[in-house]
Amino acid sequence: MTRRTVENLDRRRRRLKRKRPELGESGDPHALSPLVRAYLDALEVRGFSPYTIKNLEHNLFCFLLWCEERALTRVSDITRPMILRYQRFVFHYRQVNGKPLGIRGQQHRMQAVTGLFRWLTRENYVLYNPASEIDLPKGEKRLPSRILSAEEADRVMNQPDMTGALGVRDRAILEVLYSTGLRRMELCKLGVFDIDAERGTLMVRQGKGRRDRMIPIGERAIVWVEKYLADVRPSLIREPDHGRLFVTHIGEQMGLNTMSQTVQGYVRAAGITSGSCHMFRHTVATLMLEGGADIRWVQAMLGHENIQSTELYTHVSIRKLKEIHSITHPAARMQKREEEEADPLAAEASDVEIVDEESIH
Repeated sequence: MTRRTVENLDRRRRRLKRKRPELGESGDPHALSPLVRAYLDALEVRGFSPYTIKNLEHNLFCFLLWCEERALTRVSDITRPMILRYQRFVFHYRQVNGKPLGIRGQQHRMQAVTGLFRWLTRENYVLYNPASEIDLPKGEKRLPSRILSAEEADRVMNQPDMTGALGVRDRAILEVLYSTGLRRMELCKLGVFDIDAERGTLMVRQGKGRRDRMIPIGERAIVWVEKYLADVRPSLIREPDHGRLFVTHIGEQMGLNTMSQTVQGYVRAAGITSGSCHMFRHTVATLMLEGGADIRWVQAMLGHENIQSTELYTHVSIRKLKEIHSITHPAARMQKREEEEADPLAAEASDVEIVDEESIH
């Protein structure tokens, strides 16, 4: 990158850290920035989650900065050509590290703007919606970049130091992730009484989309959670007890970033170069499908509203496909014959097994 590009990126980063700009005059009912705030407040009243509103606020803040640089202070200043210009800006935008926004990041930026103007039109702040027919970037259908094998998952489980209190807590966190495939947010919000050891179930309260669900949890994970509750959590918690299951070393609820950093540290210690909480979610779904689970049960386990989200993992689970390929593909069958000719004892052993199996029946 050139020196000028670096300076521009540094200036933009400093501006992002500032308070959200109040565009237009304070008494102007059609000033852009106050209406953005009103839109976010309306979403909060409608029951949107704080995480959704926070992400929308960030993406709309980026749009406000772009408008500020071009002296666009009122909603009437934003026309369809202006939104198309902003879309081109988003496409060519470079982050602080010099990389462009991914397709999903571009979609989020534009969806925030189209949602804003849909609300402004409905509330009669603008006569027509300038973003009504904006074509969003075409989405990607990408497979998970990293799936753990059962052996790799067990290696990660064995990384925490069991001689310390935090090691026991972290082992319980890893076991719950590996057993249930919870989202990071759901894991952080998990309550002390949300795990029923007697029934072997875990209650996810107000997960994604504000939906509750009951899912199974394995015995090994329950054992580690009970050990953590009996030996570690009482020494970490500070009154008043907020009721969250996993807490920090000073007794506070674990935040999203803290949870990610904790899990990622053990993943890398196990010799795996990338991955964190969501990697265990991918792993649970893939291993269950490879083990013969029906896709509907995996959907219920992960809490997917749409089964198309779960069908992604059928493309990752290729063990059955490999078996069919080795049996039916001519090249694979030819290689198997060559291996049998090179090792006739193995072929005889397989023949013996077939004869024995037939004799049993």
